[in-house]
Amino acid sequence: MDQYIELIGTIVGLVYLLLEYRASIYMWLVGIIMPAIYIYIYYSAGLYANFGINIYYLLAAIYGYLSWRGLLGKKGQDESFSITRTPKRGWCIAGIMYIVAQTLITWILIHYTDSATPIMDAFTTALSIVGMWMLARGYIEQWWTWCVVDLACSALYWHTGLHFTAGLYLVYAIVAVFGYMKWKSMINNEHVER
Repeated sequence: MDQYIELIGTIVGLVYLLLEYRASIYMWLVGIIMPAIYIYIYYSAGLYANFGINIYYLLAAIYGYLSWRGLLGKKGQDESFSITRTPKRGWCIAGIMYIVAQTLITWILIHYTDSATPIMDAFTTALSIVGMWMLARGYIEQWWTWCVVDLACSALYWHTGLHFTAGLYLVYAIVAVFGYMKWKSMINNEHVER
């Protein structure tokens, strides 16, 4: 049964990836479904930080949808979504987010769980927090963040026996390179599907 659920999660993940590649707002709606599936999968595999990150993914999907719809921010501002390069301030925020998340998640996993891979589990989770924030902001460099996360996750999931999911994350890593190129071509054209 678990392999069927993992296979369904993999298929939903591929749909999400296609929508993200196209910079489609519908990725956020699929991004609400996908965490529900993976909450079960990661908990069953003992990947507690990855289990926990899916709660964040759910909330981030709601935030991303609202952000891309232009429903966040101050009234009177131009709320339209556009793909941009990460500003210096954004890199500082991302760095602080990563350091705090990595430290806190590693500490929790070591002291309060029986995680077999606390440092790697925390690494992929902390960097995913940063990647999701960058995606919601429309920063093109989010693709490179995801490439690192995806390669690390693929190895981690293969190690824990989640072979479909490991394969999915390997595909994610490859598509991240093409996603960067696609978004780079879109950055000047402002062609973002609403």
